[in-house]
Amino acid sequence: MGWFSKDIQTMDDLFVHTLRDIYYAEHQIVKALPSMIDKTTDPQLRDSFSMHLKETHGHVKRLEEVFRMHGVEAGGVDCPAIDGILEEADDIVGDVADKRVLDAALIAAAQSVEHYEMTRYGTLIAWAKQLGRNDCASLLQKNLDEEKATDRRLTEIAEAKVNLRAAS
Repeated sequence: MGWFSKDIQTMDDLFVHTLRDIYYAEHQIVKALPSMIDKTTDPQLRDSFSMHLKETHGHVKRLEEVFRMHGVEAGGVDCPAIDGILEEADDIVGDVADKRVLDAALIAAAQSVEHYEMTRYGTLIAWAKQLGRNDCASLLQKNLDEEKATDRRLTEIAEAKVNLRAAS
């Protein structure tokens, strides 16, 4: 079986399928973030994860608005990619005993998720524009901007202190 459903015949079908993919992914992230928040020992990292959890709830709401604007029912499709990223993160985090190293592992896991989301949102924005849906692209761009900002914050936290502590 291929990556996509046989129901995908047009660019619009592909857009909706990918929208459903990221919708599912955002819901999985909402479920995963509280555990990450609980496991971190760095207060700045904990605050960053907490802020991103709130943002992720907003991403879901924006996606629901994009579905509505596009005239399709909101819903997700299984996304083996995000499931795999989150499973791998859980496995790695579960194997780390040193709390200083754990924070570094949590950042790496979170950035893997962020990078996946950024690719999906970038693609969806390009396709929305191609389909003449600049209104949808505008909402998706807000999600992408927040994902990029989160990725930058995580890099700053990692480089400023977490990686240094983990290495010592």
